[in-house]
Amino acid sequence: MDRSPIEFFFDFASPYAYLAACRVDAVAADLGRVVRWRPILLGAVFKVTAGQPNLMKPLQGDYLRHDVPRCARHWGITVAHPLPMPFASLAASRGFYWLEGQGGDGHLPAAFARAIFNAHWAEGRDMALPENVLDVAAGLGIDRDAMEQGMAETAIKERLRAETDAAIARGVFGAPFFLVDGEPFWGADRLDQMAEWLRAGGW
Repeated sequence: MDRSPIEFFFDFASPYAYLAACRVDAVAADLGRVVRWRPILLGAVFKVTAGQPNLMKPLQGDYLRHDVPRCARHWGITVAHPLPMPFASLAASRGFYWLEGQGGDGHLPAAFARAIFNAHWAEGRDMALPENVLDVAAGLGIDRDAMEQGMAETAIKERLRAETDAAIARGVFGAPFFLVDGEPFWGADRLDQMAEWLRAGGW
């Protein structure tokens, strides 16, 4: 029977989204599902939820700096030390949606997203800088000049805004966030629970 994709909502600026990005494809494959990667902007989400980046919060920020490397060790994921700060992910997110709109290899946008996550959170490169985003793209064989022009297109800027608004309308309030078969799961540590839920047919 047909199985709906796991929709993976993320902001490149979230270290927990990075941890999820390193695991979601393997979890999905084990479930016989595919992953639909959807970058959003948490800044717009925070305007609705009155939230702010966890690293900016007293006490919680200190916990995150301890917890993210601990989770990474548990799952065998590389993180840069010291843990990089969150960054403005506009360029990377626009690059993703421009690339998705080009057709061709349907796996390339996800590969680009994984490479952006790795460059920032594992290698410590500042992915807020468009030139660094373009360097990552070029490393994947993507036309650097074409992506640079594409990221500046009004249609791509509107696409990112529309994707973020649509996610919020569906109840997405953080990252990483997963929707599958109408069921929401929030957080990198909920991937395993999501898998159990799907295998059990819910509870």
